[in-house]
Amino acid sequence: MEPGYEALVALLADTGGAVVAYSGGVDSTLLTAAAHDALGGRALAVTATSHTYSVEELERARQLARLIGVRHEVVETHELDTPEYRANPPDRCFYCKRELFAELRRIATREGFEVVVDGTNADDLSDFRPGRAAAAEAKVRSPFVEMGLGKADVRRLARERGLPNADLPANACLASRVPYGVEITAARLERIGKAERALRSLGLALLRVRDHGEVARLEVEPGRLAETVGAGVRERVVAACKDAGYRYVCLDLEGYRTGSMNEALPKTVR
Repeated sequence: MEPGYEALVALLADTGGAVVAYSGGVDSTLLTAAAHDALGGRALAVTATSHTYSVEELERARQLARLIGVRHEVVETHELDTPEYRANPPDRCFYCKRELFAELRRIATREGFEVVVDGTNADDLSDFRPGRAAAAEAKVRSPFVEMGLGKADVRRLARERGLPNADLPANACLASRVPYGVEITAARLERIGKAERALRSLGLALLRVRDHGEVARLEVEPGRLAETVGAGVRERVVAACKDAGYRYVCLDLEGYRTGSMNEALPKTVR
């Protein structure tokens, strides 16, 4: 039998108190809800904010935390101050997560908790995830991995719990839109975020704006490629990207896929 929500709550209850790395995505929201149900006031959801995250994500995280009723804290991280992160190597995520988990550890110590948990699920282990090394270094627990729960399981349990973002498309930080080896800057991240906000306002919910200097390479759902270049839409898509600061706009005919920047990495790195 597939593990149910009660099993997740029981696992978290055994921690006695936990800080949850909480972004507002479906994985961390389910984990936050279960931690709150298991621990009450001894669960604390912590959301990081910086140039690499959109303002919409932070607002969604705040709204969902209020809905759940969990204690919620927002902390500012400064990954752009780290030269290794700004250089954007293939293991960029390690430097970001190392700072985040160090901050969560400090908060856990302040609260008198031994445990920090994150929403990594079992399916994530098959992808290129340098941040996992930072989690291991900080002794962060991943309950979904411990229980063998993949993304479909997480969505199933989120529906069981009645969470409104159970079917929310996966997202990633804005830095994931920049090719490896190209410097991460606040201006570049702002340009990406502005373009994606404008495109979502046109109804393109599942998309990425991959930043190639003056060129915005758009990834949209494969089933919406024709619509994106259709009469009346193409002009607005181009205008949205040019208003954000891009000179050229192109549409990736493969469509949206997670981690497309990893395709340029040698297999030995991935």
